[in-house]
Amino acid sequence: MLGLAFLMGTLATGCGGPGHAEAKGTASGTPSASATPPEDLCTRIVAHWSREVLNSDTYGDYQSMGLSNGQYEILRSVVDAARTEQKRRGAEAADELIDREARAGCVEWYRSGGPGKGPWQ
Repeated sequence: MLGLAFLMGTLATGCGGPGHAEAKGTASGTPSASATPPEDLCTRIVAHWSREVLNSDTYGDYQSMGLSNGQYEILRSVVDAARTEQKRRGAEAADELIDREARAGCVEWYRSGGPGKGPWQ
């Protein structure tokens, strides 16, 4: 009788014993979502706002953009370089530069400590 109860419990919860579901991802057996690395998120937001700022005459407030002070410093550097590139080689070259420079700035910023290295960083 005890064997039958064990078999019924195993069938009701799926195949396999303890640890089976965890091997697939989570306790429920569904794959777990992977977190986006912070430097990727930084790159996306800095590149987005760099394009917005490049097409306007003002930088705006970094807090209203959802940027930290460190990200805003990266943005300012990226936009300055993109404006120069746009004058020299056109809008497409400036757009490509934004992607490269935002990525490089964010990777470096997180490599050297990221937002935890100062009160507003």
